[in-house]
Amino acid sequence: MMPTTETEIRASFVNCTKGETKRLAVPRDLADRPWADLDFLGWRDPAAEERAYLVAESGAGLVGVALRVAPQTGRARRSMCSLCLTTHTGDGVSLMTARKAGRDGRQGNSVGAYICTDLACSLYLRGKKDAGRRLDETLTVPQKAERTAANLAAFLRKVLG
Repeated sequence: MMPTTETEIRASFVNCTKGETKRLAVPRDLADRPWADLDFLGWRDPAAEERAYLVAESGAGLVGVALRVAPQTGRARRSMCSLCLTTHTGDGVSLMTARKAGRDGRQGNSVGAYICTDLACSLYLRGKKDAGRRLDETLTVPQKAERTAANLAAFLRKVLG
């Protein structure tokens, strides 16, 4: 992913009002992010654990999506991220829902996916962050990144309707 600015990030959100976009917590460490290793920018709101954000490049520019993180319930188990297919134990994967863009979102419609709780999919698939025991795959890192990009694009298409 190409480095991006706070202004570009705020302008990219498709499922927020202008007021929500102004108030959302953009990471302060944008200059220190490992942009070359990121397929998308994802972060959790430090002031509100139930909020998360994801910004990805698309053919039309940046697309930002505000997410709600479902509370963890039940016992610890092994789960798989639907974007990067990394498996985690315990609370390493969370159900995240996004209000749909446009009229559908205003009517309360949303879509969800199980995503790495810390939104560090890009780092997990490149082996830059450890998720514990990994499944053996014959795919190369570029192939894993391509698969993750395709899974993310499918999720974003659902949000955009």
